[in-house]
Amino acid sequence: MLMNRAVVVGVDGSPPSLVAAEHAARTAVRRSRPLYLVHGYLHPSGYGVPINPYEFGVPAPNDEAQSMLDRAATELADRWPTLTIHARQVAGGPGATLIEESRRAELVVVGSRGHGGFVGLLLGAVGSQVAAHAHCPVLVVRPTEKPIGAGGPVLVAVDGSESAEVAVGQSADEATRQQTELVLVHVHTAGASDATKVLDTAVASVRGSHPGLTVTARQLRAEKPDQALIDASRDAALIVVGSRGRGGFTGMVLGSVSQSLVQHAHCPVLVAHAYGRGR
Repeated sequence: MLMNRAVVVGVDGSPPSLVAAEHAARTAVRRSRPLYLVHGYLHPSGYGVPINPYEFGVPAPNDEAQSMLDRAATELADRWPTLTIHARQVAGGPGATLIEESRRAELVVVGSRGHGGFVGLLLGAVGSQVAAHAHCPVLVVRPTEKPIGAGGPVLVAVDGSESAEVAVGQSADEATRQQTELVLVHVHTAGASDATKVLDTAVASVRGSHPGLTVTARQLRAEKPDQALIDASRDAALIVVGSRGRGGFTGMVLGSVSQSLVQHAHCPVLVAHAYGRGR
C-alpha cells in the first residue's frame, strides 16, 4: 500500500494550477509514484447560503471541469509516457478535499493562485489551510521566471525545533532525489546564541542518514528571518520549512515565516509534515 501512495495536485484549469501539475508530474516520476489530478467542486449554491446545500443531495461532477482534467492528463502523459495518471473530481470544498486526499498521499502539490474549484488557492485561506493541516508534505509552486527543473541547491530552514527536524529529513531526501547540494540555513537574530550548535546538530544528522549528500551550513544574521530566507531562495531549486518553529522562527504556524515564504519565495516551497496515521 505504501508504494501506491500518489503525488496529488489540485487543478482548476488556471495557468498556475497547470504549472503546479507539471511540477507534480516531474516529482511523481522522480519518486516513482502515480499522479492524481484532483478538482474539488461545490454545490451550485456555493458558499454563503443560510442552509447546507448538501442536504439537497451531493452535487454532480461538472462536464467542463472533467474535460479540463482530461486535457491536462493527456498533455502530461505525452510528456511523461511512463507516468501513471488518474484524473477525477471530488465533491467538496478545495481545502477540505486536498486535506482529505493528503491522508493517502505521498505529496500534495498546489499552485499559488487559482479559480473555479480552487478559488484564491495559496494566497488565501484555502492554501493556508492545506499547508497547515495536511497529513503529508505540501509543495507550493511559486510564480517564478525560472524554468521548471532549474538548477540550484535545496535550502532548509533550521531552528532546532521538532518541526524543523522533520523538514531537515525531508529536505535531505529531496536533495538526494534531485542530485544537488543541501544547504541548512539558520537565521541568527538579536539575542540568539545557539546558531552554531543548532546547525552542527542538523549537519551531523544529515550526514549520518545521507552519507553521500553534499551538505553546507549557513548562518544568516537578520532582524526578520522571513525576509532573509526569501532573499536566500533566489538561487535555490527548492526551500523547505517546517509547519511550526521556535527560536529564530517563533510562532511559525503558517502565519509568519512559512506563510511569508509561501507567498513571496523565489522558488517552490515544501512545507514539511510528518506522514499521518491511517495510511
